[in-house]
Amino acid sequence: QVQLLESGGGLEQAGGSLRLSCLASGRTVGNYAMGWFRQAPGKERELAAVIRWYTGNTDYADSVKGRFTISKDNAKNTVYLQMNNLKPEDTAVYYCAADREGGTTARDYGYWGQGTQVTVSS
Repeated sequence: QVQLLESGGGLEQAGGSLRLSCLASGRTVGNYAMGWFRQAPGKERELAAVIRWYTGNTDYADSVKGRFTISKDNAKNTVYLQMNNLKPEDTAVYYCAADREGGTTARDYGYWGQGTQVTVSS
């Protein structure tokens, strides 16, 4: 089993920055894909960014490219999502997810955190 604990959400003004953290515990995630998903009210959960723990390879949704950066700290077993130049449309609950295979949709991930709210005011 993998346990994921997110932190770092909050309220920010448009143009501001926030950093989300996801602490992974339990089974080693050294060969897992770690994703940050987000879900706005009335919308489906969508992938924002993903990183392969072993290779460090990353991928981003077009809507966040150039503004968000996903990274990891091996020593702390933590994945981060640095969000810059925030927009009101970034408002959502952000979830950390993990899976040995991973992918681009929510159903590709077997482990989830509880989510953290990000609200961006205009």
